[in-house]
Amino acid sequence: MSIALEETGLPYDAHLIDFNTNDQLSPEFLSLNPNNKIPAIIDLEGPGGRPLPLFESGAILLYLAEKSGKLRPSDPAARWQVTQWLMFQMGGLGPMFGQVGFFHKFAGREIEDPRPRQRYYDEARRLLRVLEGQLDGREWIAGDYSIADIAICPWLKTLRDFYQAGDQVGWAGLSRVPAYLDRFLARPAVQRGLNIPARP
Repeated sequence: MSIALEETGLPYDAHLIDFNTNDQLSPEFLSLNPNNKIPAIIDLEGPGGRPLPLFESGAILLYLAEKSGKLRPSDPAARWQVTQWLMFQMGGLGPMFGQVGFFHKFAGREIEDPRPRQRYYDEARRLLRVLEGQLDGREWIAGDYSIADIAICPWLKTLRDFYQAGDQVGWAGLSRVPAYLDRFLARPAVQRGLNIPARP
């Protein structure tokens, strides 16, 4: 969410939630997100001037775009194009890439049966090809830079850099997706947002 906040210019205070000390289980955090996951926000100046807590990254991105009037087109057809690619990330990229991470980098590596691991490698590869096709002739996934790009690109970076699963999902065979991620990472607001909140 820091990237979206940096891009919109909305004022905010960032707070690090440390899962090592179970911050996500504190009563304060659970009052914002009963699902005890990040991200979560509270807008003290929400609709009607009342505080509005929100969780789930897609909902937060839609809210910040609406509040700021940025990162989502005003034209209805273009706005729905952005929304569908945001949903593509929420229902496809995020869950599937997360499973790649589990089976490739974390405890799932110890599972001897190769079928679950291969299933997620294959699905991640398929989703990357969908992106590769959509980016033909486009700089950004749905026209102008938008919340859809802010949702998608961090997952691409995580898959490639943190999970280090590029070889398993055919990253080297892509051309548009890596260039798309490079364009995203070159944005000053993205560079700032990736380092907020500061880690110890």
